[in-house]
Amino acid sequence: MADPRAASGWRPPPPGTFQKVRNRSIWSVAVFAASVPPAIIGIGISNASSEQANVAIPLAFVFWTVGALLAIWAAFPTVRYWEHLPSQVRLLGALPMLTISLFLSAALVGALLA
Repeated sequence: MADPRAASGWRPPPPGTFQKVRNRSIWSVAVFAASVPPAIIGIGISNASSEQANVAIPLAFVFWTVGALLAIWAAFPTVRYWEHLPSQVRLLGALPMLTISLFLSAALVGALLA
């Protein structure tokens, strides 16, 4: 008797996919969290003084960009093997991209209302 999953083109995820998704997601969230203190400090420096050499804001953007790249890197295998991943790994793989889209949506709405 043939396996019905094999007839539909089903392939299991490669070995280590769960661990890769977890590691990339956790690193993404950690780098996003690391971008918050420089952003707060940079905004405080720019509001409190007229100093032109503010290194904190570019550092926050670098951390945020690295976090976004890691989030995308975690989202690809999550979406590709969505049906075959445990629910905890699905949530962990999708969480960083959901966070990015939520913050960008809130920033756009805030900019439009202000």
